[in-house]
Amino acid sequence: MALVVLDAGHGGSNPGATYNGRQEKDDTLALALAIGPILEANGVNVYYTRDTDLYESPHQKAMEGNAVNADYFVSIHRNSSPYPNQYTGVETLVYNRYGEAARLAENINARLEDVGFVNQGVNERTNLVVLNRTEMPAVLLEVGFINTDADNQLFDERFRDIAQAIADGILETVQSA
Repeated sequence: MALVVLDAGHGGSNPGATYNGRQEKDDTLALALAIGPILEANGVNVYYTRDTDLYESPHQKAMEGNAVNADYFVSIHRNSSPYPNQYTGVETLVYNRYGEAARLAENINARLEDVGFVNQGVNERTNLVVLNRTEMPAVLLEVGFINTDADNQLFDERFRDIAQAIADGILETVQSA
């Protein structure tokens, strides 16, 4: 049975991106806690880097994923741009654009596009600790822009569908591995 790490980005004293009182750390935790039970109901074991409002460094989170010998690492975030309502959509970051992590990212993005997000694609980011220090395929999801009103409306109104879409993208990858 596969083991997936769900990493709710930021937390504790690190709110992540903020917009009109909304904090990235709250959205990411809620989403991780909604995705986990869906995965578990489909026979996937889940390890949460956090299930409360606490902060651990990206390095600590990567080391936790390695320590539990996870099969996949999914770090959940919200994007932000220099100006409100400048950009929209989902983007998933991977260490290497080829291979299992990229396949996972593409599967998740496609499902989120079905929910209504613009698909900004899969992009390489080699300088992110949760992508370059993990020993398993790892992705960093940017689930819409926290400072784009349309993305927040979609996030709030279709929250359960978004959680299901991310879980479905993970399950599609796990089940075909």
